[in-house]
Amino acid sequence: MAAVLGISGLYHDAAAALIVDGVVVAAIQEERLSRIKNDPSLPRRAVAACLRRGGIRPEQLDAVVFYENPFRKLERVLVWLMRSYPASARHFPRALSAQLGDKLWVLDQVAELVGVARARVRGASHHLSHAASAFLVSPFTEAAILTVDGVGEEVTTALYRGRGGRIEPLLSLPYPHSLGLLYAALTAYLGFEVNEGEHKVMGLSALGTARYREPFEKLIELHPDGSFELSARYFAYEAGGELGYSPALERLLGPPRKPGSPWCLETSAEDRRYADVAATLQQVTEDALLGLARRAQRETGLSSLCLAGGVALNAVANHRLAREAGFERVFVQPAAGDAGGALGAALLGAMEAGDPRPAPMTHAALGESPSVDEAVALARHLGLSAERLGAPARRVAELLLKDGIVGICNGAFEWGPRALGQRSLLALPARTETRERLNRLIKQREPFRPFAPTVLEARAADFFADAPSDLTPFMTTVCQVLPEARADLAAVTHVDGTARVQTLAPGVAPLFGAVLAELERETGVPIALNTSLNGPGEPIVAHAQDALGFLSAHAIDGLLIEDYLFRRPR
Repeated sequence: MAAVLGISGLYHDAAAALIVDGVVVAAIQEERLSRIKNDPSLPRRAVAACLRRGGIRPEQLDAVVFYENPFRKLERVLVWLMRSYPASARHFPRALSAQLGDKLWVLDQVAELVGVARARVRGASHHLSHAASAFLVSPFTEAAILTVDGVGEEVTTALYRGRGGRIEPLLSLPYPHSLGLLYAALTAYLGFEVNEGEHKVMGLSALGTARYREPFEKLIELHPDGSFELSARYFAYEAGGELGYSPALERLLGPPRKPGSPWCLETSAEDRRYADVAATLQQVTEDALLGLARRAQRETGLSSLCLAGGVALNAVANHRLAREAGFERVFVQPAAGDAGGALGAALLGAMEAGDPRPAPMTHAALGESPSVDEAVALARHLGLSAERLGAPARRVAELLLKDGIVGICNGAFEWGPRALGQRSLLALPARTETRERLNRLIKQREPFRPFAPTVLEARAADFFADAPSDLTPFMTTVCQVLPEARADLAAVTHVDGTARVQTLAPGVAPLFGAVLAELERETGVPIALNTSLNGPGEPIVAHAQDALGFLSAHAIDGLLIEDYLFRRPR
């Protein structure tokens, strides 16, 4: 038996994860603790929090595994810069400096950060870390594994076969042919922040028409065998960049959208054009993923599929794969992006040490819990009321039934980018007026972005098609809202009739489940609008002080921290 720490960082979404004796003890993104959105630094705070949660001292760690191999990444950067010379000449020093600085010697830095001997630290393969993060905590004894992201060391897409505790590589696609980089470049073109705005593009796509297929055929060529090629001239590779687009793309698709400008889809022909670009991008991405998944099915002959990598967070695409790729079951763990690489790296180290494969992941509550004592003391200092409740679920339901908006900060915070009932903002799912209040005054989001519903698992099929499934517990898919349920779910139904559903199983987020049961008793609908407990541009809250800071700054109707209800002065 062993204690293994996994780490990701120095790109985006830094994280740490701890496996002890074959059990996933903790998995935490650095942004939750540093309060820096998508924090890319080495995860000093997350490492300390994982060790605290596991009751492990650094000297008790058998291994520390970084989620990729820095030397192979340097080799890829050098090869591509030399291949692009002389176009890359201007950018060569900057790119080389980045790779020869902190990133090349990251394993030494990790040893110093954690407080272990350098001999206990090693790097893993980026895409193998992704594959392990999905398969080894999935409910499947064997499965095809597809990893799709921007780029790891030199691979952008990989297919594996998982069986028991073993993961066998089958094939891969090299940089620069990358669905993740395609989606990132178009995200930037549409005026959103890369590595943050991709889900906004996915939401926007439902409002457009995929009428740019012909221009997109110049950007990416899809092959019958499931592989694809990007045309480098439309991207910024020769400038040493991996996330940008070139002037050729602007000539192909028209002027890019100015970041931060307000959206007017009803009156602006240009904004409708951007929605059509988003719709085309989404459709092309789905087609490419479907080709890859069908290839995976042919290569393995298996009935289950695991997905990982940042592209696996595309819930709309996951829904299509589950329906059309030929697999009976599909699984995506909640932190499918680079943060999840920390979990995969820890799992690889644990399996190498001879630990048993972990139990399937049934919840994402792998962070730290709030301190009620700290919350009460801070509330007094801030002038907030604090009331201890005998029946907290009933009181929350009462506030919701009065069209209130209530925050929940309960138990260990979630792993991944979705609020799953531990750090959530709740409202009724029927009233669009409440949704607009939530969007306008609190979340301050683009008007086309939908909110998600959470439903008791036992009742999911009464409201949504294709639910429950292996994807719905972690909000990694969308489902069609049944026509007869749309009046009750107006605030959580997107313009295309879908919703990004979370199904809540018994025993998972017990307080949240009790709130849904109270709503069912009063209305017959065991569903709440569920969005993340954070303001615009902020990470989801972690601790009590973060939650109370949110309450102080936003006009919600109450905040539940464990069994205490906190409210602002009237």
